[in-house]
Amino acid sequence: MTGTSLPPADNFSSDDEASSAGGRPVVHPDPSQAMPTSSKARAKRRIAALEEELEMMRQERGGKQRKMTLYVAQGRAIRRLVVLYHSLEDLVAENDRRYEFHSSTESTAEQNRLQRGYIELARTLPWLHEKLGELDHEDSEDMLRKATDAAHGDDTSTLKELVAAWVNQEFRPTPLIKPHDKHSRGFVSDICGKLLCPAEWDWSQDSVKAGIRDRTTEYIISENSWPLFVYENYQVNSNDLEEGFLKSRLLVLAFKAVFTSPSSARETDGDGDGADIIENNRRARRKSDQTKVKTVRFALSSVSSWRTIDGDFDYEAFWCNIVDFFEDVPGPVARRKVDKLLEWWTRKIFGTNHREDLTPEVVSHMSVNALAEQRKRLEDAAFDSD
Repeated sequence: MTGTSLPPADNFSSDDEASSAGGRPVVHPDPSQAMPTSSKARAKRRIAALEEELEMMRQERGGKQRKMTLYVAQGRAIRRLVVLYHSLEDLVAENDRRYEFHSSTESTAEQNRLQRGYIELARTLPWLHEKLGELDHEDSEDMLRKATDAAHGDDTSTLKELVAAWVNQEFRPTPLIKPHDKHSRGFVSDICGKLLCPAEWDWSQDSVKAGIRDRTTEYIISENSWPLFVYENYQVNSNDLEEGFLKSRLLVLAFKAVFTSPSSARETDGDGDGADIIENNRRARRKSDQTKVKTVRFALSSVSSWRTIDGDFDYEAFWCNIVDFFEDVPGPVARRKVDKLLEWWTRKIFGTNHREDLTPEVVSHMSVNALAEQRKRLEDAAFDSD
């Protein structure tokens, strides 16, 4: 070949190859049949592809995070309205066990409690069972853990100050209960001690106070006793322990503060604001009552941070006792009393209405229809006079 000779092939860059020979790429034998291109162009295309891939990953992560945030927010209802301590996996596993074995195996009290929890779970969050298939085990556990921590944290923080204010307002103790100090509560406080005292003992007796405060074996505070604060007017009928049970002013105030708003907890006398939703809120009343009893008990105690075991008192077992009162009834007589209690709670929180009594006959005599009829008669009279 004549003229200027080309440098060796291994000294070429792809940019040189793409621009040599008058702009026509030089073709070299290559088994991959790849054509030489500009390295800068390839780098730009690769960067663009990586940026697009990163953006897609961000969108997917954001979408997943939004879903998880939604699930966590709705998962709070599991702890407030379904179960307070049991894991979601335990509920699902118990339902699966019953589905697979049907009624061929006997169930323990704990298993029955789990199944009732699963039924409430399906009613409260009907989307959850399907969505669990989209989440891995860690995500579902993370969802419940965050929901549990948030629900516990919010409720205990809200009631810590409010319960102190309510006790001060109702009993006016000396000294007053400090809203930010829990060390002055519990059995060292005369009024908090009275409210926490088991129903079977008389707090006004010095021997009872001394025995409880000294934690003697004769006066063990455990989940096996109903504290006085759960009773209406904080009085107990030893011959009928169900009289006034779960009807205390403190419980009503606590429920309103957490489930409606703190401002709605200013009044507990009379009925609620007129929304008759007894049937729609029966399950919510039952589960929420169970949760609020536990939270009020913690607010009255001297324990500064939440724990399941407080001395000899087991909050989880205490919660199970309340669950069993509502759900593990011995017969129809007890069931009717529970239903009556739930209706009492619904009226206290939401009130009642009588829309079912507004028949067409009754409505026809009310002022809206009466005015319409008067206007019609005036028009008819004017038409006849013309």
